[in-house]
Amino acid sequence: MSSLNKLAAALALALAAGGAMAQEGPWLVRVRAVHLDAANKDSTGLGLSINNKTLPEIDFSYFITPNIAAELILTYPQKQRLYSNGAEIGSLKHLPPTLTAQYHFNPTGTFRPYVGAGLNYTRFSSVKFAPAVAAALAPSIKRNSFGLALQIGADIELAKNLYLNVDVKKVQIDTKVYSKGVQAGTFKVDPVLVGVGLGMRF
Repeated sequence: MSSLNKLAAALALALAAGGAMAQEGPWLVRVRAVHLDAANKDSTGLGLSINNKTLPEIDFSYFITPNIAAELILTYPQKQRLYSNGAEIGSLKHLPPTLTAQYHFNPTGTFRPYVGAGLNYTRFSSVKFAPAVAAALAPSIKRNSFGLALQIGADIELAKNLYLNVDVKKVQIDTKVYSKGVQAGTFKVDPVLVGVGLGMRF
């Protein structure tokens, strides 16, 4: 094959890839129902834990290439009950936006698996303790958490630009716990998040 023919073939492949991207569009928006299963690892000796729960999630993915996408994962502040050795001692809210970079293995197929890795930021707010606990321990927690996030999932084409999504994430979320201003230990939520939802490509 001559150099001119090779160039023509390369241009044809590039135009075909560009046409596929243009047809679907670079944006994919998903809504999911996600079950949060907390690891509840506590070094304070108080046996701290939060409840597991199902929560709504929305994410916005932008495809930089057919295989590589960036995904921003969002929800609204989630209220959790806080326990010590199984007894409820208070509550808190957490807002955990997560940004991942993904690799999509089969970007034009009906079944489109992917893996991702990125960073989670969690903001704790509305932290409340039972009056007896507050009086005895004067507890408080660090309000900001940064950690890694790992992800595996798949989009399954249901119709043109409409996808069923299944997604599993492992996220590092923790906070330092204080009593009367002195650090008592670290509480690691470190949840597994299992989600199912729908996505629209445009």
